[in-house]
Amino acid sequence: MALLPSFIAFTGVDDPQLLSAMQALSARYPIEWGILVDDAQADKRLFPDATERDALLSATGLRWAAHVCGEQARLIANDPDKATVDVTRFQRVQVNHSFSGSSAAQIECTVRFGRKHGVRTMLQGSSDFPADARLDWLFDTSFGTGVAAARWPALPANGPFCGYSGGIKPDTAGAVVAAIGASIDTGQYWIDMESGVRTDDRFDLAKCEAVCRAVYG
Repeated sequence: MALLPSFIAFTGVDDPQLLSAMQALSARYPIEWGILVDDAQADKRLFPDATERDALLSATGLRWAAHVCGEQARLIANDPDKATVDVTRFQRVQVNHSFSGSSAAQIECTVRFGRKHGVRTMLQGSSDFPADARLDWLFDTSFGTGVAAARWPALPANGPFCGYSGGIKPDTAGAVVAAIGASIDTGQYWIDMESGVRTDDRFDLAKCEAVCRAVYG
């Protein structure tokens, strides 16, 4: 039997009116909810403004990750002491500072930011997982576009906590988990999706539930 993910990350939560249904789904399945954070893009539906973020984060019983983009992500990865983004009430912070990976110096800065704020940090990569276990790693060649990954890299032995993203949605989630989990004897991982759980550019909880059922039954 394929090893199942520790949890599913649904990224792009943007509507506080969905909170009650999100709480009900989280009571049934292991879920991390992701909020895209960039005040410069707060006019876009994917990026809730500060008031909407506060309303979302005020809910109980939910696990949250901040997916920081734009200037604040650049600062975290290059000059973390100047970053002003509020990451309180988040359990993890993904730093979307580049599509081309992170340098050794940027990894050090991201780790330092996480330690300063008492939060676990994540970085993205598009090749094999690094061995650095001081932060979490997400394999992502799609960057929110819904393009399926051509391959799923193996988890490093005794390495960091790693995740997988790229073209995962209700009708592919089961096969993706089977492909990832079939080559893993031990270890933990998560899967993440954004565009795969949206309908007409709106976060779709029915699709989230369908993914959960496909993965966990």
